[in-house]
Amino acid sequence: MNISTFSESLHRGEWIRDIWSWLFLLVMVLFFEIWAQVSYSSSFVFNGFNVQSILIFATAPLLLGIGQSLVIISGGIDLSVGFVMGLSAVVLATVVQSFSGEAHGVALAIGILITFLVCLIPGLINGLLVTKLKVPPFIGTLGMYGVARGSGFIIADGMTVPVDNDWLYKLGTEKILGIPIVVLIVIIVVIIFHFILSQTRFGQYTYAIGGNREAAIRSGINVDRHIIIIFVLSSFCAFLAGLVYTARFSAGAAQAGEPMLLDSIAAVFIGGASFYGGSGKIIGTVVGALVIAVIQFGLVFVDVDSFWQFLAVGLVIIVAVLIDQSKTHITGVANE
Repeated sequence: MNISTFSESLHRGEWIRDIWSWLFLLVMVLFFEIWAQVSYSSSFVFNGFNVQSILIFATAPLLLGIGQSLVIISGGIDLSVGFVMGLSAVVLATVVQSFSGEAHGVALAIGILITFLVCLIPGLINGLLVTKLKVPPFIGTLGMYGVARGSGFIIADGMTVPVDNDWLYKLGTEKILGIPIVVLIVIIVVIIFHFILSQTRFGQYTYAIGGNREAAIRSGINVDRHIIIIFVLSSFCAFLAGLVYTARFSAGAAQAGEPMLLDSIAAVFIGGASFYGGSGKIIGTVVGALVIAVIQFGLVFVDVDSFWQFLAVGLVIIVAVLIDQSKTHITGVANE
């Protein structure tokens, strides 16, 4: 099987995978719209503030989900992204605050550069563990989950790290053409990674590795190098998520991304990726992240205890995996 043949077979029955994520989003929006109209006589979705809040809710989980998409499509999983995000937030806040005597723009630039370099290390180690030491991705990234978690809490001394920087504050609060800057950052990242995955040889190789690793090796792909790059990109996305979080709250917290690990995985599976690798799209992950954001903000909007969010997201993951099983069966029958 060559790359072009694999790409052609990948798109057979693709519409079956795509439609589920959009249906999820539509059902969730209609559900909360009806609930809001019946209970509060107000609109859930036809409200500018609510729409903006949902988009902001989605920013960090979506960034994590973009990196997670690459890993899952290639046949792996990255359990470390939540605490790499927290590490990013803590390092950024600590460095920027330590340079508070400098001009705010200079302090922020130094903080971003140092945080960027620090956050690439977990991804590099994850990639080396998986490719060179043959550690299963689940186990290797679970170990890095603990390392990143401990590092973040040690750097922050177990506390939230406040940061006073005008540039960072503006990044987290200001808008351009009515759109929050943090949302614009995420849109740019989505466009870039969508292009990489759908229009480049790198993207083709990612699908090929996830679809059939041995065939990818036989076709001449340097699978180990590719997997390492994918894990580094996943950590890069976690770095961006930490940056967005710190900008929004003017503070860094080691536990910032802990609940978002589940959200990132849910977004990828809701978006149509297969648990077995070899399929999925960045646009699907965007829709999946919006589904999660609608659920989370919707439950807050209708005044339901926030603990129900975890239950709801967990149930959605179970449903998404069950749907993936049925889609795989249907697609297999269609291809016979």
